[in-house]
Amino acid sequence: MSTDNENKDMTRRDAVQMLAALPVAAFLSWPTADQEKVRRFVDNAMRAAAEGTAFAPKFFTAAELKTVGVLADMIIPRDERSGSATDAGVPEFMDFMMIDRPAGQNWMRPGLVWINAQSNARFGKQFADATQSEREAILNDIAWPARASAAMADGVNFFNRFRDLTASGFWSSRVGVKDLKYQGNTFAVDWNGCPPAALKKLGVTYAKFDRKKLRLTPE
Repeated sequence: MSTDNENKDMTRRDAVQMLAALPVAAFLSWPTADQEKVRRFVDNAMRAAAEGTAFAPKFFTAAELKTVGVLADMIIPRDERSGSATDAGVPEFMDFMMIDRPAGQNWMRPGLVWINAQSNARFGKQFADATQSEREAILNDIAWPARASAAMADGVNFFNRFRDLTASGFWSSRVGVKDLKYQGNTFAVDWNGCPPAALKKLGVTYAKFDRKKLRLTPE
């Protein structure tokens, strides 16, 4: 997705990771069993697709699923660091979410209708069939709420929700976890304490370690 000059120094992944913080935190607040259910569903769908069995959505139509994949990949495209949203199974994740948490259906399908109507009105074709620059023209009108016109309100609302769900699906996937370089509870063989530069920035020192409260104290 193209950006204005004020955003040119922020990489695509930096921007999406910043936007992802709250939706991913919300996902991680779910019960562990619910998180595992979603991950298991997506992993099974991706494994089946790799073996030649096409994913059969329960909520999306085939045309809607195509649009979801195109839009999700515009938000998180493949790059030199990791795979795209579709590589991570985000469309499958969204399909699961529409069934498991049906309140999302109230904005998802109308939003897909809206974005296709915009594409048809401007370019005479469905969003998924439009060129990259044509699709970007639509997203640039709705991706920045503070700059969007009142006429784009429905699109802004849809895109904000869709972007959040894309982020949740991506960074809760195996591809997304690898992208974050998250290692989990990895045993540290050597621990030499906090780096001196970090201690200096925090204004604390090991010389004044409070053994009673088990914390560092200001210099």
